[in-house]
Amino acid sequence: MIDISTNAAAASDAPETVSTYLRLRGLKPSSNSWKRKRRIRDDDDNAPFTPGRDPGTLGDVLDKLSRDSGWQTTLAREDLVRQWADLAGADTAKHSEPVSLERGLLTVKCDSTAWAKNLQYMRATIVTEIGRRYPDAGVENLRFIGPDVPSWKWGPRAVPGRGPRDTYG
Repeated sequence: MIDISTNAAAASDAPETVSTYLRLRGLKPSSNSWKRKRRIRDDDDNAPFTPGRDPGTLGDVLDKLSRDSGWQTTLAREDLVRQWADLAGADTAKHSEPVSLERGLLTVKCDSTAWAKNLQYMRATIVTEIGRRYPDAGVENLRFIGPDVPSWKWGPRAVPGRGPRDTYG
């Protein structure tokens, strides 16, 4: 036979549903093992109101993502090309555009040879400004080229030598 007085004392600590179940089954509830034990955390990373818990800006998150992914150089080069008008000036940007960036050499194509020569005179200033604004782009030198001129050195019947001379007049 089951002693009801000991079960009643033990069941008083347990929730009512557990007490009822144990009483009907004729069992004694175990010591407080049925209660959830609270986890004790040693790290305070998730504690509220601690430093570093404030939400960051979207710009900070994107900077961290680009740094972690190794995209900084590529993004700096793209920014340089897209912001050429701000860098070189609006009038200069109308007559020139960056066309390639390889091994630290930025090649800029100009509308005329006169613009290419004028920009060569301003090379040091432009390189300094690029280094200040876009240090991750890796631009070390600039090359300015004029417009494409017709070449007489192509085709199956091209002859070596200087090409045609006094044929225009």
